[in-house]
Amino acid sequence: MLFRQLEYLVALSRERHFARAAQACYVSQPALSEALRKLEEELDVPLVRRGRKYEGLTPEGERIVVWAQRILADRDALKDEVDVLRTGLSGRMRIGTVPTASGAVAQLTGPFCAAHPLVTVEVIADMQSVDILRQLQNFELDAGVTYLREDVSDGAFHTVPLYQERYVLLLTAADGLARRTSATWAEASRLPLCMLTPAMQGRRVLDELFAQAGTQPSPRLETDSVAALFAHVRTGQWAAIVPHAWLHVFGVPHGMRAVPLVEPAAAVPVGLVIAAREPGSVMARALTDIARTTDMASALEHMPGDPGR
Repeated sequence: MLFRQLEYLVALSRERHFARAAQACYVSQPALSEALRKLEEELDVPLVRRGRKYEGLTPEGERIVVWAQRILADRDALKDEVDVLRTGLSGRMRIGTVPTASGAVAQLTGPFCAAHPLVTVEVIADMQSVDILRQLQNFELDAGVTYLREDVSDGAFHTVPLYQERYVLLLTAADGLARRTSATWAEASRLPLCMLTPAMQGRRVLDELFAQAGTQPSPRLETDSVAALFAHVRTGQWAAIVPHAWLHVFGVPHGMRAVPLVEPAAAVPVGLVIAAREPGSVMARALTDIARTTDMASALEHMPGDPGR
């Protein structure tokens, strides 16, 4: 059995198409198919449902691909450990983040890159929380930044709390609520809102907060991007509820106001999440060390001043 054969199987499981899997592995489709056929012979089980086109993995294949992901991740972890011993941490680290936290992740990547100049960091933003957790378990991410809720406390993950996410109502300066020092969730629900899509956990958090206030929003526009919320508010037609951490990216743009939301005055924990496995990813351990010594909460605590005031 060769690592290359396991890489082909994992690629086929991910791409769900022979030609795309072959392209991802930089080999011809016949070469990939032949390598998988030999792997089936060696294991003496069918791995792929073959018809006129790719029809998925067999039940045996689904089980084997999990082992393949683990073996390949352990191989990569071993290489990383050796590299650290020889030259210091190097390579590529992959971080997935939910949209609401993607503006704050620079508070981690900045000090991490300063401490490990040979590492390249890839940040995959605007991910759903469930996809972050799945890709952590499938060895496709080294770390994630997401909400610290029930689905990350089942023993499969290690977490480091980073900050408490608070919310502001972003609206144009001409709106009557813009002159207030705070606004209620009930008042916000009556505005022409643009919001994240219901598939995003950040949206589900907001829906829960609206429910606590005894109201329900009726957004007329939905997106999977916090930056798009800012862009739509700028047109003057919309209002949006955004995490306060994003004000440290854009500030409060000219002509807009950011009004803290109360009743309830909510704070939802956001943290770093890595898979709970040993020895685990060297990259994840190094990022965890940075997270534990970086006071992100203090950096995000004070809202930047509104330049329009």
